[in-house]
Amino acid sequence: MTIERSEPSTTADERTMLEGWLTYHRETLASKCEGLTDEQLRTTSVEPSTLSLMGLVRHMAEVERGWFRSVMADEQADPIYFTEEDPDGDFHTTEADTWAEAHATWRAEIEAANANAARFTLDDLSVGKHRRTGEHFNLRWIYTHMIEEYARHNGHADLLRERIDGSTGD
Repeated sequence: MTIERSEPSTTADERTMLEGWLTYHRETLASKCEGLTDEQLRTTSVEPSTLSLMGLVRHMAEVERGWFRSVMADEQADPIYFTEEDPDGDFHTTEADTWAEAHATWRAEIEAANANAARFTLDDLSVGKHRRTGEHFNLRWIYTHMIEEYARHNGHADLLRERIDGSTGD
């Protein structure tokens, strides 16, 4: 399956623009993982780092879940991959971890994120609070943060993919 990415509109209203860029960056991460085996997707960068493409996807599932479900909508959404004992568990993959599971979980979190975001305006404050700071955030801030989070990790994904099979590109 080839990942289709569309450039966000250059003339859209603010919300459409933010949603367009977030979708673009989500699909960029998916494209970096396309066509690789589970083993390749678990390949880490360089020691001592545990960063892998599968780990990035698992991490972004956690990030989507945290911001759009726990903070924005105040849903009880326990962590998927990390624990208090292993706060970086999303990045700690084993041979038992599969792309099918990680991808399905990530896509389900994106679907939940989109459904929750649709219930709010850009200026609406989150119903829940950030687990560490206790702050509320408006949806505009969350969208902007998510775009930044994906953009940063897509840079990591570029390097990981190049290490795996030499593929480069945006």
